[in-house]
Amino acid sequence: MSTPAWARAALSHPVFTGLSRQHLAELAVELADPWTAAHQGALRHRRGHPRQRAAGAGPPQRLVFTDRLLATLVILRFQLPHHALAVLYGVDRATITRAVHELRPLLAGRGFAVPGQPGVRLRTLADVVAYAACEGVELRIDGTETQVRRPRANRAGRRAFVSGKRKQNTIKTTTISDGHGRTLWAGAVRPGRMHDQTAVKTEGIEDLLRQQPTVEAIVDAGYQGLARAFGGRIHAPPRTPRRDAPSVEVAAYQTVRTQQSSLRICVEHANAEPKQWRPLQRYLGRREYYAETHLAIAGLVSDRAARR
Repeated sequence: MSTPAWARAALSHPVFTGLSRQHLAELAVELADPWTAAHQGALRHRRGHPRQRAAGAGPPQRLVFTDRLLATLVILRFQLPHHALAVLYGVDRATITRAVHELRPLLAGRGFAVPGQPGVRLRTLADVVAYAACEGVELRIDGTETQVRRPRANRAGRRAFVSGKRKQNTIKTTTISDGHGRTLWAGAVRPGRMHDQTAVKTEGIEDLLRQQPTVEAIVDAGYQGLARAFGGRIHAPPRTPRRDAPSVEVAAYQTVRTQQSSLRICVEHANAEPKQWRPLQRYLGRREYYAETHLAIAGLVSDRAARR
């Protein structure tokens, strides 16, 4: 058995990809045509030359599409050095790096699976809000953080990634799920210093909620401003009582807080599921690729969650 064939047989196991073999086969079929079109476009415009080239022109690929997809999935799953997979396949490290840079944007652009509707995917916030309005889904909105490497000293914007909550350099992402913890959207990637409420303004969540007056959502304390703007539709935890508040008021607060937390815990599960993938536990790559990495992983996890 040749080295690529041996590596393909081993790395296609669900332990390495995080996907079942059936899911992997479906994913390969889904991405084959977009990858071919993107690759041919890159060949036509390589080195700034606008001349047209026939399909298959240029240097031959050292790895077939299936192997390139497997290498990308394994790196997304375990954050392995590219050189390690290059050794398994018997190719240069640059071959693996090029495969990741070609396949990762395609995975990130797939969007998120819709429960019970195979083939339909949500790619934008507008899609999610419209879906919730049509299906009567009560949304759950929450933010999550991933630790990243500390920028070099004296670098501009170095403090922008210091999270006030975790006291670490982080990148924040907003997650929207349904009441069963199935991810419907992830995005609004921003430095860790930015508040969750900031994403509401920058991503246009308020405008979308005004356009769909029937959509309701449950949020945590970081979205108090959104809850005040949409009283009765956006449900946030009650404010903490004063220290000298009577015991009856404290007991009522604890009861309401517990009920609200039990309704919101599913979005915490939606945040936790992608973090089984190593890059979202502590990201070691270049920060300009974090958004692509997060969206690619979240989209793959949503495929599995939508089948529950």
